[in-house]
Amino acid sequence: MANTSSTRAPKIEFFFDCSSPWTYLAFHRIGQVAHEGNAQLEWRPILVGGVFNAVNDSVYEQRANPTPAKLRYYAKDLADWARNYGIRIGSPSVFPVNSVKAMRGAFVALEHDLLVPYARAVFEAYWGDDVDISQDSAITAIADRVGIESAELLEKIRQPVYKARLRDNTDELIARGGFGSPTMFLNTDDMYFGNDRLGLLADTLRNLQQTHPH
Repeated sequence: MANTSSTRAPKIEFFFDCSSPWTYLAFHRIGQVAHEGNAQLEWRPILVGGVFNAVNDSVYEQRANPTPAKLRYYAKDLADWARNYGIRIGSPSVFPVNSVKAMRGAFVALEHDLLVPYARAVFEAYWGDDVDISQDSAITAIADRVGIESAELLEKIRQPVYKARLRDNTDELIARGGFGSPTMFLNTDDMYFGNDRLGLLADTLRNLQQTHPH
């Protein structure tokens, strides 16, 4: 098969669940990384709980029996990143949260070309304003805020096709070796996990530009 990487723009797939604070951080920066790297950005909503259940259930053990020193540093590290990015990340009173409705709603937002404002509003509501995004009232308020008919969103997220889309993305991530959120793939098979790998992704994109200048 011919190598067409020199003629096609790089593609980043961003697999994400809004219930993760580290995903909020990465979401805040991934658009800039894609723009600077002249890359296409494809949004891939998932349900991270489904990923944990299938391939990374050690997360639950860590939550149940945290190491105090690591937990303290985790809180500091998250606060440092949030300050660096200029966003608010608090400690939601409902955590972990069932994000399935919000993430099905992301597909409705995609249909309206409103994924970015919708996902940002979900992140801000949950991590900034301590809103329980598992509730219909929260999702409808977010939909109204970003210009999606709340009745349409509620109707669609109950339909089998939207349930299947979220499940299919989640299963695909697992099949491709993913184990959490955010997971990014560059050109299908080059995987990067976590907000702190964005610098590596950006560096790879810079190298691609130098190797295959347009």
